[in-house]
Amino acid sequence: MLSLKARYYRMMTRRTFLRTLSAASTAASLNLAPSLFANHHGAASKLKITSVDVYPVKLWERSSQGKLPEFTSDYDPKRWRYTGPFAQLASSIIVVIKTNEGITGFGLGAGGSVACEIIEGHLRHLLIGTNPLNLELLWDQMYTSGNFYGRRGVFVMALSGIDNALWDILGKYSDQPVYRLLGGTTKERIPVYHTGVPEAVEVGLDLGIQHFKVVVWDGLAEGEEGKRRTVKALNQVREKIGSEKTMMIECVAGWDDVEFTLDMARRLEEQNLYWIEEPLSPDNILGYERLVREVDSTRIANGEHEYTRFGFAELIRHNAADVLQPDVSWCGGVTSLRKIAALAAAHGLEFTPHRGGSLFGLPLCLSSSECNWAESFGTTDDGTDLMNAMSATFQNGYYLPSEEPGFGTKLTEKLVQDHVLEI
Repeated sequence: MLSLKARYYRMMTRRTFLRTLSAASTAASLNLAPSLFANHHGAASKLKITSVDVYPVKLWERSSQGKLPEFTSDYDPKRWRYTGPFAQLASSIIVVIKTNEGITGFGLGAGGSVACEIIEGHLRHLLIGTNPLNLELLWDQMYTSGNFYGRRGVFVMALSGIDNALWDILGKYSDQPVYRLLGGTTKERIPVYHTGVPEAVEVGLDLGIQHFKVVVWDGLAEGEEGKRRTVKALNQVREKIGSEKTMMIECVAGWDDVEFTLDMARRLEEQNLYWIEEPLSPDNILGYERLVREVDSTRIANGEHEYTRFGFAELIRHNAADVLQPDVSWCGGVTSLRKIAALAAAHGLEFTPHRGGSLFGLPLCLSSSECNWAESFGTTDDGTDLMNAMSATFQNGYYLPSEEPGFGTKLTEKLVQDHVLEI
């Protein structure tokens, strides 16, 4: 007789898991296809991808994006903070997929020039000539084709951009916004939480935002002095926003030690934090498991840098998060994100996609009953015209759904090409 552990892993094999979650996570999604495509009189089978292009792009006006910092010594804490040109939003890419019927899909991904090389040299060969409406089929083929060198990181970031572009095509082909293809919305509008440094909260207050995530840069490398600076800065933020507004913190994996994090959680109890986000390395699952078990004063948010449903299944199996935070441009695109949303719902966990205020992340924020708010994207970000073209409509502290077909972005090929990032 198989042990419980053996039965678990047998159950969670890739193809079995794909079939099991497909129905649970999509609900009315692709089951709507026959009625949505009725006006095309069976033409869906003739729709083909004719080209796949990809560009690394600049999202901010600030000139520091992708630039090499100056280090003062071998032990400069900035050396631990330098993420290079292939991580985070500094590495954003836009995938442009064209079809034989004139429909163009735009998808936000990441991984910079490395992801572009993966798409141009590998993944595009699985796309040219195929029907772009076969989203699940194409995702599975692309993901499987990278099993021996992909599965996480920049490969999945590249895959994310492609998948999002395919969803944009599906929405435009069916003349529906993506959130309706996912089963509609569970809320008419969604509150925004503003992410930024402590000094930026005043801008958010002026815009009527009620929820604030503060980025904390001092970490393990800064020791006791850094701890005191962090406590002081967060005390000042709480005084500015008042006791009724929500405050959470983003540690950018800089605390990276369980005891350090437990000590900081105790020191910050009076601040009534809603969550502490990503204090440890994404790989320290057992550390996160301990934090969830031992920190009672707040929630532990995790998963911004996790990939696909397989990675999130491990977080859940280890009870390593109270709040799941996948990024639609990193975790595998909408096809992956909706399965992660289904996992969150099945296990009663909050689901708060990273950068949910982008038009690519917003559809899942709107459709998921486990999502309470959307992270700011473009709002107060000093973004380029390109970034603003992918930002949701903001109104009095809320983001509103786009009713335009696809994701409803204002992207054009010229706009993308005008913001190509040279590294």
